[in-house]
Amino acid sequence: MVMTDPKTETSSDSKPRIEEAPLEKLGDSSTVLDDPVESRSPKEEEEKETFGVWEFMKGGSCKESFMAWEVCVEEAKKKKEDIVTKCREVSTTLCECVDAHFDYYGPILIVAKVFEEETKKEMEAEKNKVQEEDISEEEEASSGLLTKSIG
Repeated sequence: MVMTDPKTETSSDSKPRIEEAPLEKLGDSSTVLDDPVESRSPKEEEEKETFGVWEFMKGGSCKESFMAWEVCVEEAKKKKEDIVTKCREVSTTLCECVDAHFDYYGPILIVAKVFEEETKKEMEAEKNKVQEEDISEEEEASSGLLTKSIG
């Protein structure tokens, strides 16, 4: 057992402390541990986030409603059915439960609302971009026609 005096930082063990690392080892990348966050793939990171949300949802009063929704979605995916149509009833039940327990589920609802608003903005921006490109193409085409008809 190693005994260290916090006042003097002396050790009865003869092994070098971290501060005493030989200079030739400094900067040697083989001694650096990989950061587990950086080494995760995007899919692994998404799975971790999904797992956290799932655990949060199961931790509240709407656990049963959430689990019923989860089962319905999995069944629809396996059978290649429309999730919205197949799971409408359990989705409604889950939403009503979550709304009734806002004290617990509120943070998730707020994040979901922000995500939805951002997605709408992105979709609107993309739609406007496509419309502007279409207008530019039409203007170029009509400009070319005018040149041909004049000449």
